[in-house]
Amino acid sequence: MCMVTGGEERHDVLDVGYEYGLVKARGAVRPDGWAYRFPITNTTILYYWSASLCDLEPIDPSNPKTTDFAMHLDRPPAFLRTFLPRFNVLVLNTGHHWNRGKLQANRWVMYVNGAPNTNRKIADIFGARNLTVHSIAKWVNEQLPLYPGLKAFIRTMSPRHFFNGDWNTGGTCDNTTPLSGGKEVVKDDSSDPLTAGAVSGTSVELLDITALSQLRDEGHISRYSIKATPGMQDCLHWCLPGIPDTWNEVLFARL
Repeated sequence: MCMVTGGEERHDVLDVGYEYGLVKARGAVRPDGWAYRFPITNTTILYYWSASLCDLEPIDPSNPKTTDFAMHLDRPPAFLRTFLPRFNVLVLNTGHHWNRGKLQANRWVMYVNGAPNTNRKIADIFGARNLTVHSIAKWVNEQLPLYPGLKAFIRTMSPRHFFNGDWNTGGTCDNTTPLSGGKEVVKDDSSDPLTAGAVSGTSVELLDITALSQLRDEGHISRYSIKATPGMQDCLHWCLPGIPDTWNEVLFARL
């Protein structure tokens, strides 16, 4: 949004989130996403929060505050299934929320073929993410012939840069010098082989940002977050303006 508006407030930009059901529910901190329309070009930019790219539904809808949620590893989110016909460009990504802590905190229970998963290989976090990314790439690829004007991408994982520990064990990213660890990507293969493998042989394109972002460990929020926790650094999220703007430039070039 900052790039499209030139970083300036634009009074002609319309908030059209309601057209997609993107309104803040009662008791929620924020809506599930945002959608803004630029009337001068009739362009809508939409962001939808789907950390896992799985379809999520309450197992016990009668108890929304306590129910676990079925995490359908082989089913794309209902939002995507509903609104895909309205899209001209689709960019998907998932990655860092695939860990036991997030699944437990969100009360997500893995489901496959509409039933609780019983396959131990899939129950492994890597196996679950692998199934999901391959499943959604396959599903999107099957939709492309139905929507000839649609271009679809899956973005590779954004790299983390925790040194001397992890996010909760004193890991840091104190470097402030750009490109201090190298100035070019010297490998031909993707640094996210799981995602690259998922789009291989399909018409879904790979938006590969992992290796180029790996060179920019100084671009993270580090200790400078407004709400920084003493003794902890954010070496996962990026400062803005910053590295994600380069991802957008790569996307624009591909379009």
